[in-house]
Amino acid sequence: MENTYIPFPMKVEKIIDENPDRSLKTFDLSYVNNADKFDYLPGQFCEFSILGKGESPFGIASSPTEKDILKFTVNRTGSVTNEIHYLRIGDIVGIRGPLGNWYPVEKFKGGNIVIIGGGFAFTTLRSLLIYLLENRDDYGEITVIYGARNPDLLIYKEELKIWDKRDDLTLHLTIDTPVDNWKGHCGFVPTITKEVAPDPTSWAVVCGPPIMIKFTLPVLKEIGFPDKKIYTSLERRMKCGIGKCGRCGIGSKYVCIDGPVFSYEELKNIPEAF
Repeated sequence: MENTYIPFPMKVEKIIDENPDRSLKTFDLSYVNNADKFDYLPGQFCEFSILGKGESPFGIASSPTEKDILKFTVNRTGSVTNEIHYLRIGDIVGIRGPLGNWYPVEKFKGGNIVIIGGGFAFTTLRSLLIYLLENRDDYGEITVIYGARNPDLLIYKEELKIWDKRDDLTLHLTIDTPVDNWKGHCGFVPTITKEVAPDPTSWAVVCGPPIMIKFTLPVLKEIGFPDKKIYTSLERRMKCGIGKCGRCGIGSKYVCIDGPVFSYEELKNIPEAF
């Protein structure tokens, strides 16, 4: 019987510093053994471990259409993430996954999509966006609203430049307060969402800090989005990732196995979710 607690090895192939103070790094990992390759969909996560140091859950930032690599963006916040930031090219790490559910990309087919993100939680939204762009003919208009406190904290900066030039994608970037040479929006994500006023017949996908989600959902409701067309991905202090330890419980649900992706229809009666 397969033991779901045992990670398989992957090799660090590439490391990208996402911001000047190097507190955000993206790691591209390759499979050491082809037998470990797995299928996944945008929104899922993995447990990322370093032998003798521990493991932590991270959303998969790569798209399933990006073959043979897994991409994770890690914010240095504690002991495990600090050890991950010490990794070098060629180092071997442990991965358990894929875990959790995913954005319902099959249900989204034929519809317009609004992606709303904040801070470094844009990781699984990157996975979703790359997937949608690689299957472009299956989806309608795509609008992205993405914000951070300042330009340095926006991740995937080179891709943001590429996406901004595409004529089949509308990108709105925002920062909290104005700075020199900034040409995007200024203001919090909920405020900019209200200004942009995306088409309420679209599917809305929201991921970011809990406070951003809390104040963005009422804006979408005010614009006219029905509960069943709003999806969000929740962050909780997940540990085991398979519903055994109980650390990520909200109401009757566990974020790790019932989520991390939920529709607003599922969450609206669970106050502790936001």
